[in-house]
Amino acid sequence: MSAEKDGELRALQAALAAEHAAVYGYGVVGGRIGEEQRAEAVTAYDAHRARRDALVREVKDLGGRPVAASAGYALPFQVPDAAAAVRLAAELEDRVAGVYADLVRAAGGGRRALAAEALREAAVRAVRWRGESVAFPGLAERAGTAPPSAAPTA
Repeated sequence: MSAEKDGELRALQAALAAEHAAVYGYGVVGGRIGEEQRAEAVTAYDAHRARRDALVREVKDLGGRPVAASAGYALPFQVPDAAAAVRLAAELEDRVAGVYADLVRAAGGGRRALAAEALREAAVRAVRWRGESVAFPGLAERAGTAPPSAAPTA
């Protein structure tokens, strides 16, 4: 496999791992979120499941063996109530945006376009959850300017 394809496969695997973690995290969000935001959480959960399934196919198409989901993931903070669930949802979207930013850099053609779309969707969901945006979604944590809670723990 060429170095370019190897880098693309690694970025796909990282995106798949992030989607596994997001699906798990939204399970926690769904258990704590207020009724008024439940539909939004379910929509995000479904979107991450669909992206996860698509990434499994993409990894296989490149000849890779898709990374499996972990049995559990460490959460970046305790989630005892609806307010913490909203913060967790925003955090999950920030993390997903970061790996899709990496995939945009590593991929070409149609895969790059799909990664850019996934990055945009995650950034929009993060803004909805947080109520504010960042200048370059998916890049803040790469520059070391993200808040400490954005450090990977899963």
